[in-house]
Amino acid sequence: MPRLQSIVSVFALSACLSLPAFAGSGGFSLSSSEIKPGQTLVSAQVFKGFGCEGGNQSPALSWTAEPEGTRSYAVTMYDPDAPTGSGWWHWVVYNIPANVTQLDAGAGDASGAKLPAGALQGRTDFGAQGFGGACPPVGDKAHRYIFTVYALKADKLEVPADASAALIGYMIHANTLAKATLKAKYAR
Repeated sequence: MPRLQSIVSVFALSACLSLPAFAGSGGFSLSSSEIKPGQTLVSAQVFKGFGCEGGNQSPALSWTAEPEGTRSYAVTMYDPDAPTGSGWWHWVVYNIPANVTQLDAGAGDASGAKLPAGALQGRTDFGAQGFGGACPPVGDKAHRYIFTVYALKADKLEVPADASAALIGYMIHANTLAKATLKAKYAR
């Protein structure tokens, strides 16, 4: 029996050592002056189109305590409750330089002009680059909107300019050192 416990202990330790560090490690955190955790998104962060009448403006976001070895960041906004079977990508920003620790309100403008130098926006599930605000179906339960900042071990993600959010997400996850999230909700 002691030999079996030793083998189990070795496997458990190996599994722990092979896991990447994620949210909460080293105090890595994401916050917003416009969005409070668990609260409802305001009109500024609601999509303009598809029957929604919001400002379609990305919120101000900032992050602290990046992990050692961070070479760039990525930021996403995702709705896991969208009735698609796979959720809905509202925003994907990547190649944010390691010396940048915030995105101003409106940085998700489709032109990309308000992003830090070198940062790029991927195509969202609305079919275009840039921020696409919340727009759940009328009468549906409140959807969760998850903003995530990823600290990456790569200077740049090499993806095609028209890459899908899924492809960019794959590359983000393959290079993640840590992540921090901020969750909000919205219904109409």
